Amino acid sequence: MTTEVDDEAMPQETAEMTLVPMNKLAKVYRKMQSRIQQLTTDYETQVEVIKAQQDVIKIALKDQMLKMGLKSAPTTEGTVVLSTKTRYNTQDWDSFKTFVLQNEAVDLLEKRIAQTNMAQFLEENPNLVPPGLNSMTEYTISVRKPTN
Repeated sequence: MTTEVDDEAMPQETAEMTLVPMNKLAKVYRKMQSRIQQLTTDYETQVEVIKAQQDVIKIALKDQMLKMGLKSAPTTEGTVVLSTKTRYNTQDWDSFKTFVLQNEAVDLLEKRIAQTNMAQFLEENPNLVPPGLNSMTEYTISVRKPTN
């Protein structure tokens, strides 16, 4: 399987690239994008097959560990460890937010900013910026298929 895309030789240096017509750059970019998508799909499909096989083995190991009442079992191929993990979620975000505020339990939340909500807040309140807020804006390029 080859990973090459290029049927038209492309200059490698950015300065040289500025001399290439945009339609040619867009064409090659879209070919690369398509190839990346295909490789990603192939990879993800193969990984999912292996993960499904691993899940079957994990279940067998877990069942054996539970049956034997073990938390850890050394084998010649590695130590098998049975552990528990609890995850929390909510079905009612409005009630959960009220609970957090009433109990001053902000630490129950993850430390990240909701990007879309922050952008909207700043747009609606240009003179009200939270202390310590940093932002970074960068340009991105996307190339879409031409419309017919």
